[in-house]
Amino acid sequence: MHTWDWDDLRLILAVAEHKSFAAAGRALHLNHTTVLRRINAFEKLHAIRLFDRLSTGYTMTDAGEELLQTAQIMNIAVSELSRKLEGKDLRLEGILRITTCDTLMASILPKALGGFSELHPEISLEVTTGNFISDLAQRHADVAIRTSDSPPDTLIGRRIADVRFAVYAARGFSERHGSVDPAHFNRWLAPDLALGQMDIAKWLRASVPATSIVFKADSLVTLRQAALGGLGIAALPCYLGDSTPGLERVPFVELNALKTGLWVLTHQDLRHTARVQAFTRFLNEALQRSWPGPTTA
Repeated sequence: MHTWDWDDLRLILAVAEHKSFAAAGRALHLNHTTVLRRINAFEKLHAIRLFDRLSTGYTMTDAGEELLQTAQIMNIAVSELSRKLEGKDLRLEGILRITTCDTLMASILPKALGGFSELHPEISLEVTTGNFISDLAQRHADVAIRTSDSPPDTLIGRRIADVRFAVYAARGFSERHGSVDPAHFNRWLAPDLALGQMDIAKWLRASVPATSIVFKADSLVTLRQAALGGLGIAALPCYLGDSTPGLERVPFVELNALKTGLWVLTHQDLRHTARVQAFTRFLNEALQRSWPGPTTA
């Protein structure tokens, strides 16, 4: 009879997901040599080999695949139990895990987080910036602050504002170039394939010739910095562009109809947790007060 250590199974899940000991270690805040040592010890203890090393990374053996399926089922069960237990937590203390995007953290969100932290000093905030609402479903976060048109049905929350877009350039752009029609301007800054599913990226592909794009990046914050440096013009969410000293809007009516939603979301099992309730209520009010334009409340 095998005695499984959940921490070991969690480690195996991370290596299988990231296909690298180093990446799995970063995800779990462990040194990659620690990951390697623990995997080797697990294989020796249970007399099985879990991974084959390929040029593209680590892949599971047949035995590893069978163990992985069981570990994934256990992970779902542990996550559901954790959410349900935390949903009964009535204390305004502990850790609150937040997932959001870098554009919000580079603009209006830090002030709101600071206000909440002053009001509830016993709650410790942990923030990750990525592109996946699945952080909530996988229990990597308690609250998601995201831009989206259709968040998953498994999450609950409110669409608190419309996110609109505009074209931005370094201050003084209009004085140097005069009246510019962005549709025919030949120095555009654009998202790369990593952000290819964003509405603004789709609009750029349909509206701006590839020959007019002089700079690409995998982050809208990077595009903002490039615009500040004078590399060209960039289409950015208004909450990011308007809050950035040194940028100015370039008039362009074609973007007026483009918008998405700003959502504050949590998992249904956590909706009664005191710190989640306190945070979402505070954040809804704080973001609506500071939002550049009308909210949907």
